Amino acid sequence: MLSRTLPAHPSLADAVLLGHTEQGREWPLLVWVPGPGVRMVSSAVLGGGIGEREWVVNAQVPPGYDRLDPVAHLRELAADAGLPGPGVGLMTAASVADRRHAVDGGAHAVVTAGIGVRGWAAAPGVGGVAVPHPGTINIIVSLPVPLTDAALVNAVATATEAKTQALVELGADASGTPTDAVCVAAPAPALAGSGAEPFAGPRSLWGARLARAVHRATREACAGLLAAERTGPGT
Repeated sequence: MLSRTLPAHPSLADAVLLGHTEQGREWPLLVWVPGPGVRMVSSAVLGGGIGEREWVVNAQVPPGYDRLDPVAHLRELAADAGLPGPGVGLMTAASVADRRHAVDGGAHAVVTAGIGVRGWAAAPGVGGVAVPHPGTINIIVSLPVPLTDAALVNAVATATEAKTQALVELGADASGTPTDAVCVAAPAPALAGSGAEPFAGPRSLWGARLARAVHRATREACAGLLAAERTGPGT
C-alpha cells in the first residue's frame, strides 16, 4: 500500500522510492513532490506539454507491460500515493531503484535507464507505433530559475543532446531508445519574483549546467548496463 501523506520535497535529490503492485509483484515507484509554483515541460504520457505541475512519478512496470491505458494507470498510481492536483507520470521497464542523480551548479538530473532496445533516431523504414510502450531512458531535470516557454523547450533539446553524447561516449552506437521521455521543472516566473531565463541551450549558463548534470547521470546509469552486455547475457 502506498503512503498517502507525502510531504513536499523541493529538491529533486529528495525524491522518494515507494512501491506499487502489478501482476502480483511489488515494483518501485519514484516520487518527487516539489509542490505548487513549479512549471514543467515533458514528453510524458501523463501531464505532458507545458504547464504548472506539482509532482512527478516514475513508475517501474513489468517487462512486457501490455496495458493499453497507461494514462489511467498512472493516475491510479498517483491517487494511491496521495498526490493531488496536476502532475507528470513516466513509466519504464528499467530499474527505478537504480536511478542515478547528478547536480551541477544547482541543476539537478535524475536518470533511470534500460538500453536493451536502442538505436538511431533517423533509422529508415520504421515508425507507426500507435500506443507508446514504457520509456527506457527517463530523464527528470530540476532547475532553480524560471524559464520562458521557449527556454523550456530548449532545455528538453539540451537534455536530449547530453543523453546522446553520453551514449556515444560509452560506445552504445545509438542516440537513445524508441520511447525515451524527458521532464524539465523550473519555478513559475511570477512566484520566483524575477524575469524568466530566455535561453537553455548547451552554451547558456543554465543549459550548460543542465547538460553536464544529465550527461553525468546518463553515463552512470548506462555504463554498467553496457559493460554487462559485453561480458555476457543477463541484461
